[in-house]
Formats: sequence, structure tokens, C-alpha cells
Amino acid sequence: MKLLLKATLAIFIYTGLAMSCDKDDDDNQQQDTNVTQTINTAQNGSWKVTYFFDSDQDETDHFTGYVFTFNENGALVAVNGSTTITGTWSVTDSNSSDDDDGGSSDTDFNIFFVSPPNFEDLSDDWDIISVSNSKIELTDVSGGNGGTDFLTFQKI
Repeated sequence: MKLLLKATLAIFIYTGLAMSCDKDDDDNQQQDTNVTQTINTAQNGSWKVTYFFDSDQDETDHFTGYVFTFNENGALVAVNGSTTITGTWSVTDSNSSDDDDGGSSDTDFNIFFVSPPNFEDLSDDWDIISVSNSKIELTDVSGGNGGTDFLTFQKI
């Protein structure tokens, strides 16, 4: 009888410990991995905008000829001949940002440019659709008009 009692007690303790392990721990580890992988991918090489759809209009041509570099220090540099435009970038867990757009991604690809106006349009906390060694696909649901924007970087 004591053996049965000890076995039952052990099962309750084991079950309690297993239930106390929070799935959020696994989710947080996965998000940290996604953030790190996305940062490493972006920093590895030069990129060009192959698609930018903003406010129901394809505006990809605004970035023709620009080569984008995502630097380790958070600087985002776009160069086209003698024209250089500098902004900032980061990749964050959306729980640590002000993002509340209900997007499907838990990781945000943040871009910020002060000027010129075409580059200001890229400034956003983008949701990640997909990231591969050669392509970064982003989306954002606009707060003002509710339209969906898309941005794709292709590795050069």
C-alpha cells in the first residue's frame, strides 16, 4: 500500500512539475532564435528592394538602383551612385514594441528613415512574412487607412 501511495504521489509531483513548465518559455526561445537568425541574414550582404506596395500602389521603382546594407550598429544605408541615404533598422520581439496590429508574426523588422519622402514610406515596424538567405518579405497593415503594405528585399 505504501508503494502505491508513493507511486501516486510521484505521479502527482511529476504532473505538477510538467504543468508548471510554461509554453511561453518555448515561444520566447523560438522568438529569440527568429530575431537572431533574421538579424544575421540581413547583415549578411547587400540587398535591393524588389517589391514595395504602399497604399494600394506599387512604388518599387522609387528604389531602383539603390543598394541597401543592414549594418551591425543598427545603421541602414542605401546607396545609389553618389547618393547615400542613412536610416536605422532593428529586429525585435513584438512583445517588446508598441506593435499591436494583430499580425501573424511575433517578430518585427523595424525600419526608420527621416528623409527623403520615398524612404520615409519604408519607416515602419514590419511583420515578417518570410526570411531566407536570399529574400526578406515583410508586410504591414496601415493604421490610418487599413491598407496592407508589402516590402521585399532580395539579396544582390
